[in-house]
Formats: sequence, structure tokens, C-alpha cells
Amino acid sequence: MSTIHSPQSTYSISDLSKEFDITTRSIRFYEDQGLIKPKRRGQTRIYSLKDRVRLKLILRGKRLGFSLAETRRLFELYDADKSSSTQLQTMLDLVNEKKTALQQQMDDIKVVLMELNSAEQQCKAALADNLLKKKS
Repeated sequence: MSTIHSPQSTYSISDLSKEFDITTRSIRFYEDQGLIKPKRRGQTRIYSLKDRVRLKLILRGKRLGFSLAETRRLFELYDADKSSSTQLQTMLDLVNEKKTALQQQMDDIKVVLMELNSAEQQCKAALADNLLKKKS
């Protein structure tokens, strides 16, 4: 993402596209998914500060491995419960699920790396044996 911008009250699709370094098509996709809801002035989309914040959260969630469905769920919980206690608990649950999944992936990667290292050593040993046999 680019540098920090001072908050405005409204944004065009190109403003957000440039700020977050994403395509306008991506922004329209998030709109089609109901994650952001810009106002319209004729054919022009007018995005609010709330839309900008949501877009930032969508992109952050993607980087953290959250699906769009999970992000939508959090938005819906927040919209229904402005005190956000339910949203925060759900967020904690999702974070813990992601941490568990990532830990499992790390464990799996470690096992695969050990197997690859073993295979590499076996190949090197076999090559060395082949070279010795050719010399004799």
C-alpha cells in the first residue's frame, strides 16, 4: 500500500485504486459481493470514508488469509452490534483458527523439508558411489 493519506469525506474509484494499488475491477468486485456500498451520482460511484476503511480491512484480511465470506461475516456482526463485542469475539475465534491452520502448514513444511534433505543426501551419496565405481 502507498503512503498514509489524510481522510477525506468522499473518494472516487480511481482514488481508492491508486491509494491501495488495486484495480478498479477489484473494487467493483468487492462492491458486487456487498462488502462496500458506494453511493451513486449518475453512473459515478462515490465512496465514503466507511467504504475506504472497509476496503482497507478487506485487503488486510486477504493478507491474513481471511476469506471474503469471513470478512463479510465480521462486517455484518459489526453492523448489527455497534458495541462490537460479538465481532471482537468472532475475530478472536477466526484469528485462532488461522493461527492453528498456519501452524499446521509450518509443521507440514518442516516434515517435507526433512524428507527433501534426506532425499538430497541419498542422491549425493548415490552420485558419489557412481563416480567411485566408474573410476575403478
